[in-house]
Amino acid sequence: QVHLVESGGGLVQGGGSLRLSCAASARTFSNYAMGWFRQAPGKEREFVATTNWSGARTYYADSVKGRFTVSRDNAKNTMYLQMNSLKPEDTAVYYCAARASPMSSMTIAQYDYWGQGTQVTVSS
Repeated sequence: QVHLVESGGGLVQGGGSLRLSCAASARTFSNYAMGWFRQAPGKEREFVATTNWSGARTYYADSVKGRFTVSRDNAKNTMYLQMNSLKPEDTAVYYCAARASPMSSMTIAQYDYWGQGTQVTVSS
């Protein structure tokens, strides 16, 4: 079992920045690929970013590419999402997820554990 806790969400003006953190309880955090997803009101949950077990391979949704950066610190059992140049359309609940595989994935169904989410609101 892996317990995930997100933090760092909040209200920010358009063009601003936030850094989300995802703390994991996993005994061997490096056994898991990790991902960020988000869900806006009335919309389906969507992929944002993913990293493989080491952090060497990362992938992003087109909508956030060049603005968001995913990283991880295996010594601290933590994954991060640095979000810059935020837009109102980035407003959503952001979830971190862990996959019981070292390989990253953009597919929601391939993740085994989920956090409770953190709200990000970007004002115009």
